[in-house]
Amino acid sequence: MSANEIEHRSVVIPVEYRDADGEKSMAVAGYAAVFGQKAQICADFVEVFARGAFQNSLRSADVRAYFGHDRSRVLGRAKARTLRVKEDSKGLAVEIDLPDTTDGRDARTLIARGDISGMSIGFRTVRDEWDMSQQPALRTIHEATLLEVSIVSEPAYDGTSIALRSLDAARSEQRQKNFSAAARRVGMKISLDLTTRLRSKA
Repeated sequence: MSANEIEHRSVVIPVEYRDADGEKSMAVAGYAAVFGQKAQICADFVEVFARGAFQNSLRSADVRAYFGHDRSRVLGRAKARTLRVKEDSKGLAVEIDLPDTTDGRDARTLIARGDISGMSIGFRTVRDEWDMSQQPALRTIHEATLLEVSIVSEPAYDGTSIALRSLDAARSEQRQKNFSAAARRVGMKISLDLTTRLRSKA
């Protein structure tokens, strides 16, 4: 898998619009990923983020917040402390201090109206695990590099083709393991047969 390939995942959990002392607040909060929650990505697999998947990344990543994954529509940044991202017992918690810009005001209005339906993340997979014993296959992401979070109106699962290549690689590895195991069993049987024949001749 190329290090430059980015996947996007979304959760449909209402983004919280926060008021401060009765005044309209520019802060919004929500979850961009929920640990242990299975998501049907496509017909081939379901996916789940393991607790701690972003822990290493959050120590150093300068994550950005965008409107709809559009890099030209910046809403916050971790380094500037206008975006705060942390892991808690539930998942990846996000809080954004929306800017007093057109996009910031639009985002606040759409969230207040209930038109915004969730948050999304952009990430690169560092370590995942596939369980092909069930159908569809289960992909567990144990570690990921978090690149960005987005407020989105229509949560979607982009980057599915990237994950499917990872699934193909896992299937190929499983076939190789099965082949090697079968070859060992055949080798053991041949060795046992030869030993038995030699003993019978003796």
